[in-house]
Formats: sequence, C-alpha cells, structure tokens
Amino acid sequence: MYAIVEIAGQQFKVSEKQEIFVNRIDSKEGSKIIFDKILLLDKDGKIEVGVPVLKGLGVTAKIIEHLKSDKVLVFKKKRRKGYRVKNGFRHSLTKIEIQKIGEIKLSDSKDISSKKKVVKDDVEIKIIDKQTTAKKTTAKKTTAKKTTAKKTTAKKTTANKSIAKKTTAKKTTIKK
Repeated sequence: MYAIVEIAGQQFKVSEKQEIFVNRIDSKEGSKIIFDKILLLDKDGKIEVGVPVLKGLGVTAKIIEHLKSDKVLVFKKKRRKGYRVKNGFRHSLTKIEIQKIGEIKLSDSKDISSKKKVVKDDVEIKIIDKQTTAKKTTAKKTTAKKTTAKKTTAKKTTANKSIAKKTTAKKTTIKK
C-alpha cells in the first residue's frame, strides 16, 4: 500500500514505516503530523485518484530530526577575465517517518481551519493544509482633485528677435 502525498509543496510517494527527507517543517522533533492532501492511494491493487485530493484520508507521520543536507557548491567563472566566484549552501531538511496511511479522525472539532491539535499524550499534531482565505476588500476612498487656475503669461514680442537676427547677419567683403 502506498500513497502520493503533497508535503510542503512537493509530491512524495510514501508507504508505511518509510523514512523520507522533506523541506523543513516548523514543528518539534518527536511530534506527530497529519498530511491530508493525498492525491493518489493504492490499496492492494485498488487505485483511488483524488480530484484534486481524496477527502477523509490522511498520512500520519512522526518527525525524527531536523538536519541540513550536503553542501551544494555554486561556482561562477568567466574565462579570460579573471572572474571567479565560489559560493555554497546547505538545504534545511526534516527527516520524517510515515506511520499510518488511511482515514483520519479529528476529535473534539468539526472545523479543520485550526492548524494544530493536541492529543492526550501532549503530542503536537499539525495538519498541513493550504486553505484559501478570503482577502478583505477595502473600499477605495475617492478624493476630489483640486483645480488650479491657469496663469496667463504675456508672450514676448518677436520683433526684438528679428532685429537681433539682422545684426548678426554675415557681412561679405569682396577681395581685390
């Protein structure tokens, strides 16, 4: 039995008692998490496909540890220019163990909008679910634009310009 689950924006094929590395999840080590975005479920050859997800089903997992991946080197070079830059980074990962694939029951609550539930054992269960929240629309305030009076300026007379052009005209001299 296996399932294809969306965890932190990525899809994983998981089965029970499997350990996988996913992007960092904000929960404590040892806490239990329920992933309810199951896209496909294979149960002994019987395949169920969700449109887009299967409702009422979930994958229960336990966080084993938080760690960093191996270093990824980024090297940039431009030949014949003397330009070389070497950078590196390490991804933040979470190692989880899949415990159960199947139906999930949320106790004492019908509303899934709350993200964290606490069980009898004081173990934190985090439901990973992207629900669309309605954005609040604010009414736009309309302000009247102030109209300013245009100033009229007297145009300069072009007569002065024509006189100046006449005086700067070239004088031709005849050479003998």
